[in-house]
Amino acid sequence: MAPRLSIRALVLLALAGLAALAAGLWLTLPDPRPLAAKPPRTTAVIEQRRREAEAAGRPFRPRLAWVPLERISPRLVAAVLASEDARFFGHGPFDWDAIQLAAEKDWEERRFARGASTITQQLAKNLYLGTEKSLWRKGREALIATRMERDLKKRRILALYLNVAEWGDGVFGAEAGARARFGVSAAGLSTAQAAVMAAMLPAPRRCDLHHPSRWLKRRARHVLRELVASGRVGPGEAQAARDELERILGEAPRAPLAEPPPDDGPDEPPPDDV
Repeated sequence: MAPRLSIRALVLLALAGLAALAAGLWLTLPDPRPLAAKPPRTTAVIEQRRREAEAAGRPFRPRLAWVPLERISPRLVAAVLASEDARFFGHGPFDWDAIQLAAEKDWEERRFARGASTITQQLAKNLYLGTEKSLWRKGREALIATRMERDLKKRRILALYLNVAEWGDGVFGAEAGARARFGVSAAGLSTAQAAVMAAMLPAPRRCDLHHPSRWLKRRARHVLRELVASGRVGPGEAQAARDELERILGEAPRAPLAEPPPDDGPDEPPPDDV
């Protein structure tokens, strides 16, 4: 009779199998190194939207215009960092503090209520994987993000992200997004416009500036408050930016930023597949 394997041996075998699977998967990952010198021709999300449009029998003409980071408003860069990944330049492919906070929130609410993806992880999804929600995709996303952080500089990762992020139906990248949403270049965005652009990112195709949702209003105000609190927006500009923001959101100008903000709605974005 063959001897039974101990629990320890079974665990070791399982770990060895996982290590072998990860090693094999690592070898099949896309190589991000060419992106250090030239932009991508297309992305997984663009091609996914193309297939969705074809299946629905409607035309698909993506708007995309690549611009270097220097031609994107520093206000938008700061707003996106404040909204999506405030510690981007201080961590690797993952933000373990954000992951811990998200896990604690999910545990408290007994649901998946908060994400913790870094900009690098979001770029990996946009470029190579699409918006499918699965553990397999998240695993590949993690490995690709690790490889990106190894092979690309942080500023290049940020530039790539800002140039491929979805900012509306068929609208990709900061330049196309700024022109589609506000009729200006990415370099010409005001502080308030940048706050709105950053606030859209979790669900850009659901955002209608003619009829902004409570969710979008809440997020845009939060982004602007973060910019003021971090010193990115000076005291002299803060109230003017807030007044402009309220006009964009279709609201009368509010009291100064120092007053407690109202409860404008839920933290969760409207349903979307991003």
